[in-house]
Amino acid sequence: QVQLVESGGGLVQAGGSLRLSCAASGRTVDPYSMGWYRQAPGKERDLVAGITSGGSTNYADSVKGRFTISRDNAKNTTYLQMNSLKPEDTAVYYCAAKLGGLRYDYWGQGTQVTVSS
Repeated sequence: QVQLVESGGGLVQAGGSLRLSCAASGRTVDPYSMGWYRQAPGKERDLVAGITSGGSTNYADSVKGRFTISRDNAKNTTYLQMNSLKPEDTAVYYCAAKLGGLRYDYWGQGTQVTVSS
């Protein structure tokens, strides 16, 4: 089992930055692909960014050039650096992990990000 705990959310003004962290425990997540999802009120949970065990990354079009996903395997932690934040980035952000396939197997509890205009 992998336990994931997100941190770093909060309230920020438009144009500001936040860095989210996802600390994993229970197992080393070196071989896992990691992802960040977000869910705004009344909307579906969507993938924001993903990073494979080899370090390849992918991003939703809406965050390309503004968000950066990274991982520090020595710390068993994944990060999401969010710059130039917009009010439409407001959501609960979730960290997720998978060994393979399309579906993520493990999820954190989420951290709220609120961007004021």
